[in-house]
Amino acid sequence: MELGKVDIREIHWLMDMFQSIDVGIIVLDRQYRVHVWNGFMGNHSGQPGEKVVGSNIFGLFPELPEQWFRRKAESVVMLKSRAFTTWEQRPYLFRFKNYRPITGNAEFMYQSVSFIPLVAANGEVDYIGVVIYDVTDVAISKRDVEAANKLLEVLSRTDRLTQLNNRGYWEESLEREFRRVRRTQGPAALIMFDIDHFKKINDTHGHPAGDEVIRNTAALMRQASRETDILGRYGGEEFGIILVDTGAEGARVMAERLRLAVEASVVHHDGHDIRYTISLGVAELTEGMETHKQWIEGSDQGLYAAKHGGRNQVVVHTSDKK
Repeated sequence: MELGKVDIREIHWLMDMFQSIDVGIIVLDRQYRVHVWNGFMGNHSGQPGEKVVGSNIFGLFPELPEQWFRRKAESVVMLKSRAFTTWEQRPYLFRFKNYRPITGNAEFMYQSVSFIPLVAANGEVDYIGVVIYDVTDVAISKRDVEAANKLLEVLSRTDRLTQLNNRGYWEESLEREFRRVRRTQGPAALIMFDIDHFKKINDTHGHPAGDEVIRNTAALMRQASRETDILGRYGGEEFGIILVDTGAEGARVMAERLRLAVEASVVHHDGHDIRYTISLGVAELTEGMETHKQWIEGSDQGLYAAKHGGRNQVVVHTSDKK
């Protein structure tokens, strides 16, 4: 009798644990009728066990991915082996609200799911166990780390003042474009330009005013360029624009458009209206250029000619080697 009492107590403990365990447990038959639905599932779904047991799970939860679920379950039955899916493959099976305080910013509960064949004494699989794990904490932590890494990556290649590509990343982009054009033999052009008499602006109005002029220039660059153009702050008051699939004439037109936009703009700072101009050099990538640095040198020569020709103008550098 004492042994029988112990057995009964152990069964009660097992059932209590089954109902209070912090994972979802479901048992389905081959017709996908629910036979077991523990407390976790009842609490998070709002559907108590007494209402769910005996019903088809797809009828109860039409939002479930039925075809995917059936394929998983049938493979488990056929192979008599477990299957598993992670939150990275599918964020959730049941869209439950997230109630965890630490990860309160999550829209829903991230879940990993196990499918378990429940093999009978005759070796047949008549029932399938489904275990739902709440992995929201892990998922959010990983998501936050990935977001932080992406932000750091962006910051590492971005000029803080202008939000353009910084010199290092922009020059890497130029080198990649140089190699690409060498393979494809398509056109590409480069614009290098700087702000005329920038030192005078700083000396007259102060460095904060100079910063505003640089920011204004960056904003006008974005307005004048296409999505495929690669913009960068090369250093100080000097900027670069890589024009993909564009020849010298197309680059000259774009450079002239930017020059006119800058000439027409006014920077308002500390009660002063600051007007300024830019000088631009254009170079198309030609066969005679063996490195991306020679491409920069060609555009710089055009910029040098624009400066010495009176500033506030565009000069296209031409090479004898095509």
